[in-house]
Amino acid sequence: MKLVALYSGGKDSTYAIWKALKEGHSIECLLTMLPERKDSYMFHVPNLNMAALGAEAMGFPLVQKKTAGEKEKELLDLEKALSQITKKYKTEGILSGAIASKYQKERVDKIAHNLGQESFAPLWSRNNIGLLEEMVSEGFKIIVVGVYADGLDEKWLGREIRKQEIAELKKLNEKFHISPLGEGGELETLVIDCPLFGKKIKILEAEKQWDGVRGEFEIKKAALEKK
Repeated sequence: MKLVALYSGGKDSTYAIWKALKEGHSIECLLTMLPERKDSYMFHVPNLNMAALGAEAMGFPLVQKKTAGEKEKELLDLEKALSQITKKYKTEGILSGAIASKYQKERVDKIAHNLGQESFAPLWSRNNIGLLEEMVSEGFKIIVVGVYADGLDEKWLGREIRKQEIAELKKLNEKFHISPLGEGGELETLVIDCPLFGKKIKILEAEKQWDGVRGEFEIKKAALEKK
């Protein structure tokens, strides 16, 4: 199936692309929505400026569209962008990294239906630590770029998720009942390298933004470099 992939640069959208390709589908284009507000219900926000580097590393064309980020209204912007892309690239389906958010999946499903496309979410309902372990074991280098929950402090910002970090996330899940995958909005991520990348993303300049409760790892400068 020829797909357009919703892409943020985070672990879920990137891993969904990987899974789709392994299942024999093709990725014709990536779409990144750029919300103008940080409390978007639909879209990942931190470090969306990295999406262009990720797309280049994978070798896929990327379309970026701005949206005001207002609840429900942002869906009209998404549908308009997807309508243009599906016609241009003659796609058959829309790929998303949805895992547990019914709000997001139901709305992508509806847009896909409106456009005569299949809605494909290969990670759907896999909201468990095993999925994160699978990502890491398959060579996904994932860093934390946003923390918004109890137990996740400033030290997590910019940190790569490896076996030790997964073990810590398990403990935080037991203590605070947070989703290790961030499905409750607890954390946001960025993939800096994976089997899909011809080159890896090297962070050249970044700054931690921490208010004592929540924070973000703001990447100011980055580039692709040889592996």
